[in-house]
Parts: sequence; C-alpha cells; structure tokens
Amino acid sequence: MDEKLKIKISIADRVYPLTVDPAQEEGLRSASKKIDSMIKQFEENYAVRDKQDVLAMCALQFAAQAEQKQINTSAELETAFDKLKEMDERLGQMLSE
Repeated sequence: MDEKLKIKISIADRVYPLTVDPAQEEGLRSASKKIDSMIKQFEENYAVRDKQDVLAMCALQFAAQAEQKQINTSAELETAFDKLKEMDERLGQMLSE
C-alpha cells in the first residue's frame, strides 16, 4: 500500500502542510531551502517591497533555469545525433569499399 507522509514545508515564513509520497519528501525539502535561500539573496541585493515580488522573481529564476537546462539538453542531443549520423555515414562508406 502506498503510504503518504504528512509534512510541513516552510517558504517565505509561511508553513504549508503537504501530503506526499515518501520519495518526494527530500526533493520538496531541498526545493524549499533553495527558495528560502534565493529569497534571502533577493532581499539583500534589491529593494523589495513585499514577499510577493520576491516570490515572483524566484519563480522566474527557477523557470529560466529549467528552460535553459532543456535548451542545453536539446542542443547536446542534436550534437550527439549529428555525430552519430556522421559516424554512420563513415561506417557505410568503409563497408561499401
């Protein structure tokens, strides 16, 4: 049976009760710590009016990181595919000789 955990995650001085799979707990706690760390950086480096502004900037930062990672992965896959295609062509030429 899938047992769920009831945990509390704190983000921006607010507590959020969650029911999660045990496998998700570590990732959620780590994400919460990263968000709070980023909030602290934004508050220290920029004139911030309220938590909503900081949270919006955190969301933008994490979304941009995820998008960049996807772009990088896509470019790496394309490069690998091109190299494999080139190797296949070379092998084909060698085998036809």
